Amino acid sequence: MVIWLIGLAGAGKTSIGRALHGEMKRRNPATVFLDGDQVRAIMGEDLGHSPEDRERNGWRVCRLCQVLDAQGLDVVCCILSLFPEQQAWNRATYSAYFEVFIDVPMAVLAARDQKGLYSGARQGRIANVAGVDIPFVSPPVPDLVIRNDAPLTDFSGPAKRILEAIGDTGRPRAVGE
Repeated sequence: MVIWLIGLAGAGKTSIGRALHGEMKRRNPATVFLDGDQVRAIMGEDLGHSPEDRERNGWRVCRLCQVLDAQGLDVVCCILSLFPEQQAWNRATYSAYFEVFIDVPMAVLAARDQKGLYSGARQGRIANVAGVDIPFVSPPVPDLVIRNDAPLTDFSGPAKRILEAIGDTGRPRAVGE
């Protein structure tokens, strides 16, 4: 199974994903954690942040998840995920796919701005920032939406919401269950 956490920079994808991974790893040791930035680093930082490079990196992450899923590993993947065609490919390809949109208003993201991305983009010092000069469209059919606009120091709550939505089987619940 691949659990795909989508959201803009500063939304809390990685923090929620790490908490989720910890919970899942207790249930199934064959669970791995992936982050879009981590994959960039592993691949040698050969891509920038243009829309074209973001798309290439997105496909790398999709295909890496495919390899891991095919080997029976569960994957918690945290990624910006700008491209609906990649999300659709995931649904059609993985043994099981659960998509979580971490929804945070831009005003909250700009206030958090841990990496200085949003302020840098607004001041013209940084280009290719999703949500500023690269459009970000919310995923069209997420399995779960988590609103993360309050300050959080404990990410176990959102992780538990995801686990509850998946159910005890480790697979998404069928409609009506």
